[in-house]
Amino acid sequence: MYRLTSAHALDRRVESLRVLAEADPRLEGVLLYGSWTLGEADAHSDIEAYLYVRDEHVDDFDGREFVGRLAPLKLAYTNMYGILAVVFDDLMRGEFHVEAAGAGIDAVASWVGMVHLPDPDAAVLLDRSGRLTRAAHQLAEFRPPEPVTTAQKLADELANWTLMLAHVLARGEIARGHALLHTIIAPLQLQLCRLLRGSTAHWLTPSRAWERDIAPADQERYVETTASAREDEVRAAAQRSWRWSRDLMAEASGRWGIQLPLDLHEEIADLLRAG
Repeated sequence: MYRLTSAHALDRRVESLRVLAEADPRLEGVLLYGSWTLGEADAHSDIEAYLYVRDEHVDDFDGREFVGRLAPLKLAYTNMYGILAVVFDDLMRGEFHVEAAGAGIDAVASWVGMVHLPDPDAAVLLDRSGRLTRAAHQLAEFRPPEPVTTAQKLADELANWTLMLAHVLARGEIARGHALLHTIIAPLQLQLCRLLRGSTAHWLTPSRAWERDIAPADQERYVETTASAREDEVRAAAQRSWRWSRDLMAEASGRWGIQLPLDLHEEIADLLRAG
């Protein structure tokens, strides 16, 4: 089984995409996003791009056929988010949004605060009208989340979802509780921790580079919230998770004055212990 051995393979694929896009008059623009645009790509990175098709060609543009010209495909399908997801023959993954250029390019400016393109000129592989480049330049400056309102929202989310976790475990649904703990609650905790530590560069994917960005003490608190799907481990991890959440929220309250319903927090802790 062959696997990419260097980030240069991704560079070559990006360049191939540029050449193919320039040769296809149906495309008005191509915009890359993800690790390659952040300068963080390695041998395990995928290629992610928006393919902006001229409005009059949307119905006759076959995204799978176009992407297949980059390299042979082992897998190609429309994923749960409506994105063309592919696996190339060298096991590189790819995600391609195929959109009408008219509305699609106009929407790029609305990504401020959600997408960061530190080098927008490199991210724009094709721009026949100039619209895509202008929009992409609005994403060049990273804008960290506003701390007070963000911390309040995260604290409220953590209380709500942990209460749901407590009810689920009290019902005896261990697998569901395990999923809640790791797929919903943990990302909220990682974001709140990043906000408190001033480490928001990977805000949208807070687990990314966690080991590099965050101090060992916080890493250990996160590890304590994880568990296998065995009942005793999930119940213990849920209690430790809530303790960490409460510590993070108390720190945020002391720093930014966010409001915490402490009676509710204690009731959640009681329900987790009783469950």
